[in-house]
Amino acid sequence: MPEIKKINHIAVAVNDIEEALPFWQEALGLKLDHTENVPSQKASVAFLPVGESEIELVQPTSPDTGTAKFLAERGPGMHHLCFEVDDIEGMLAQLKAKGVRLINETPLDLEGRRMAFVHPKSTGGVLVELYQFI
Repeated sequence: MPEIKKINHIAVAVNDIEEALPFWQEALGLKLDHTENVPSQKASVAFLPVGESEIELVQPTSPDTGTAKFLAERGPGMHHLCFEVDDIEGMLAQLKAKGVRLINETPLDLEGRRMAFVHPKSTGGVLVELYQFI
């Protein structure tokens, strides 16, 4: 049976990473690990470790993305919660069998990991991402 291992990250949608960083760094004292451009997601992401998890500040690099749409409709804020799982295909099958609405019924393969999103209409309004490192 597939299991959730931990919270991998909490993603926060921002209009501008440089404008958002002072709160996270100066007010909360988090350290910026690195910033990276993620072409597959059309986003720039700042990674701020917190224990075994991370806060990810996500800035869209194109207006035709889910994050850009989220920002236009809701403004900056928590975008999604990501769980690291030990068997993403098994977890997706388990969720589907329980009637959970999935955005991705099969995982997307990225560099070193597989990911899929669960629709917020099945989670009480929270966009949930599942990660499995390979």
